Amino acid sequence: MNTVAPIWLAGLVLLGLQKAPAAPAAGAAEALGLPNILWIVAEDINPHLGCYGDPDADTPNLDRFAATGLRYRHCWSTAPVCAPARTALISGLYPPSAGAEHMRSQAVLPGFLRLYPEWLRARGYYCVNNNKEDYNLLKPGLWDQSSNKAHYRNRKPGQPFFAAFNIAVCHESQIRVRPHVLKHDPARVRLPAYHPDTPETRQDWAQYHDQISAMDAIAGRHLRDLDEAGLAEDTLVFFYGDNGSGMPRSKRWPYNSGLHVPLIVRVPAKYRHLAPPDYQAGGTSARLVSFVDFAPTLLSLAGVQAPDWMQGAAFLGAFQQPAPHYLHGLRGRMDERGDLVRSVRNERFIYIRNYMPHRIYGQHISYMFQTPTTRVWKQLYDEGKLKPPQTRFWETKPPEEFYDLVSDPDEVNNLAGSPAHQAIIEELRRAQQAHALRIRDLGFLPEGERGRRAGDLTLWEMGHNPARYPIERILAAADLASSLRPEALDSLRRGLRDDDSAVRYWSALGFLMRGSNAVAASRQDLRSLFKDSSPSVRVAAAEALGRFGSGDDLAASLAALKELLGPDKHGAAVTLEALGAVDALGPKAAPLLETLKIMPTRDPQAPGRMAEYVPRITADLLKSLEPKTPASSQTGR
Repeated sequence: MNTVAPIWLAGLVLLGLQKAPAAPAAGAAEALGLPNILWIVAEDINPHLGCYGDPDADTPNLDRFAATGLRYRHCWSTAPVCAPARTALISGLYPPSAGAEHMRSQAVLPGFLRLYPEWLRARGYYCVNNNKEDYNLLKPGLWDQSSNKAHYRNRKPGQPFFAAFNIAVCHESQIRVRPHVLKHDPARVRLPAYHPDTPETRQDWAQYHDQISAMDAIAGRHLRDLDEAGLAEDTLVFFYGDNGSGMPRSKRWPYNSGLHVPLIVRVPAKYRHLAPPDYQAGGTSARLVSFVDFAPTLLSLAGVQAPDWMQGAAFLGAFQQPAPHYLHGLRGRMDERGDLVRSVRNERFIYIRNYMPHRIYGQHISYMFQTPTTRVWKQLYDEGKLKPPQTRFWETKPPEEFYDLVSDPDEVNNLAGSPAHQAIIEELRRAQQAHALRIRDLGFLPEGERGRRAGDLTLWEMGHNPARYPIERILAAADLASSLRPEALDSLRRGLRDDDSAVRYWSALGFLMRGSNAVAASRQDLRSLFKDSSPSVRVAAAEALGRFGSGDDLAASLAALKELLGPDKHGAAVTLEALGAVDALGPKAAPLLETLKIMPTRDPQAPGRMAEYVPRITADLLKSLEPKTPASSQTGR
């Protein structure tokens, strides 16, 4: 990085530093009367608890806890899967503003962007995490202790603590473990309207409720431990889920079903001055709460006003802020499959913007297909045995979706074309676009393009530098491309020659999204992009001509994709983009079979578990492209 920061960055650094607290002297934190804070975090659950009115729930411990605390009716996890959701929690940032929205990516933050454990430790807190982290951010050394042995009992005498305990028994992976002796009756569980009524689906939902009951028992033990230690009256307790249920079309999708989580907060009497005005034991709050609000709330409880770069609003503590008008959700790359979806809701309605409507909802994600419901759902669709709304998950998306969460809690009756709702649709549409501009949403930049464009800057700095990332122009190109409006072709054709690679990328996708006639009308323009300086632009053009072209166009597309395959050439992100395009070509991609067989699949530079994704999609492609014998069959695609 340059030793002399540009003016725009220097101002941001000052914003981050001006409110940084100094560490208090020994014993000073206790003298300040700081509360202890305990987080109990359940993985992969919606508010399927008795205290939230779920008739299938068996959750006596959390029901008793809710009778002593405040239940938030509208809490969103920001992202519908663990890593980006936990990124929002730890940072107070929307993950796309730091380039950290893609599953298991590893963004580096500028030094002045301090995560909440750093702030709390500077205030004298003993901060422990037991034990899941899974952030899409690379910043080690955050915790006093982070392991399965981390506990607040290890702090110094009199030291205030922040402790997070993660409960994994209700994780997606646990609802598909077999054998399993069911405690909930599969015949009685409620199925959402989008799921087929099959024995597999009913068992998965019943087992999900079994695991929630097991989670409730563990949460109860944490609450009893606090009581037995004599700390209940000195400790604010939060219980919440980290994203929606592990059932397909909940987790990973930015519907309310993927983002809506329980949040219950208990504030003891001695700290009631830190509670919100509507706090009442056993009561509920209609305030809209997002995961980006949690970090500024922790700072507020510790007597620190959040820095201006944090994007959430404190809902407890000395520096409470007005409730937001909207909640914002996101979907980026999920494991090995790329996508771009943004959502926004108010108290009643949810608006969803699909920026890649040419991708089906249920793209093949290997981990997701381990769930029996996913496999049988896809099999029934392939066999033509389903009707809407159960068919839609396996089909391409409309550019816009809009649902009334009161009359349609399963989000299956798309009202985007309803004349009676156009005013509120326009309001939420504008809110979504304004939010993307405000946070400098990097999701509109292809993942494979980011490092090249960032250069010596972090992704956050690049995204906040208008010269490096002209988001207004790029968002406009993405909006035009994904609108599917046929009259946009001339503008898209001009976009293919734009000096910004992201505009060229979206313009190429715009032709791909419109299909064969649009691609045929611009085949020479698209072929000119096979030598583009941006690998992501080359992928988009190759997919368009490969899917809807033949002869020389198809051969040239396959050659362009072949050159981009292999993380040893352009990295894992570009390879995932190219493999996604190969998959979209279907049988046309058969000439690439031998290349896929010998292609290196491991990128030594790929962060952590992201290195698993190229091998996964490659193995999946090899199965689909191998010549089939008459007796062979394929499911789950």
